[in-house]
Amino acid sequence: MSAVSDRLPTFPWDKLEPYKKTAAAHPDGIVDLSVGTPVDPVPELIQKALVDAADSPGYPTVWGTPALRDAITGWLERRLGAREVTHRHVLPIVGSKELVAWLPTQLGLGPGDKVAYPRLAYPTYEVGARLARADYEVYDDPRDLDPANLKLLWLNSPSNPTGKVLAKDELTGIVAWAREHGVLLVSDECYLELGWEADPVSVLHPDVNGGSYDGILAVHSLSKRSNLAGYRAAFVAGDPAVLGPLLEIRKHGGMMTSAPTQAAAVAALGDDEHVHVQRERYAARRTLLREALLHHGFRIEHSEASLYLWATRDESCWTTVSHLADLGILVAPGDFYGEAGKNFVRVAFTATDERVRTAAARLTR
Repeated sequence: MSAVSDRLPTFPWDKLEPYKKTAAAHPDGIVDLSVGTPVDPVPELIQKALVDAADSPGYPTVWGTPALRDAITGWLERRLGAREVTHRHVLPIVGSKELVAWLPTQLGLGPGDKVAYPRLAYPTYEVGARLARADYEVYDDPRDLDPANLKLLWLNSPSNPTGKVLAKDELTGIVAWAREHGVLLVSDECYLELGWEADPVSVLHPDVNGGSYDGILAVHSLSKRSNLAGYRAAFVAGDPAVLGPLLEIRKHGGMMTSAPTQAAAVAALGDDEHVHVQRERYAARRTLLREALLHHGFRIEHSEASLYLWATRDESCWTTVSHLADLGILVAPGDFYGEAGKNFVRVAFTATDERVRTAAARLTR
């Protein structure tokens, strides 16, 4: 066991604990804008679907029910503009983080193979490479990478932590580059329905992939759009030649989504109204926090999509974290996402309306 855990970095959120205690000591309580966990209710139609499927004594299947696969393919065509998506093009997963962490291992990568991901990125991309004992490299533009031994290229648009969105022509060029060099491209698109000042596009869109899913996958989650982080409901879609072997591996590993969660996901993917309602909540919180941060002397970069504001006062991120903790506000230090984030903080707007208003008031006094 120690041989596996020794490959991993220190869990970053543990470093935030002293600042969390400081923020929690504020007389009016902590405003936690760090992790970005959903706080709003699970929509009733999704709860009902879960309850109605509660009497599920048998084992669920890894590939999911036909109804779930129909819901995924229908959503991909309706919301992302994908074309000719069949059940062979989709695979349910147990939340998107487990796929990110274990995909290099499940692809059979190891020493000498290389995984690449953005310079500012979700830490689990690196963790996945470490678990597989593969090499890893960061990039600003993946087309500048040396493709030798590059087996897995992660994209993340909209970005966590920056909220940056890759334009359609950028995505098209990157897909073409990856195919030219035989590199599997996996696009983490979990925030795609949360564009504010940009309209994010999926690699599954025919304008990007030329009508072919060869060599590409896209990862999607219901955690943010539908407040289902506690359900662990997500899926990956794209090249059947990659998903077929992954399905077999995951069958052996028992990586199955519970039957009630599968039923809930069908309901969530079939309804767009609750997504619009949640977007409006987030839009209002985003506007309030953005104005308050600017008033407090912050500069905000990118942040045109996702659930975060990428903010800086041109000082060490830990100095900023400490300053805000003294105000009872907890945020994520930018260096959690790479050295390039050392002067930034990531501010989530997933807290309740009351807590967001409280934070804004503290920032504008």
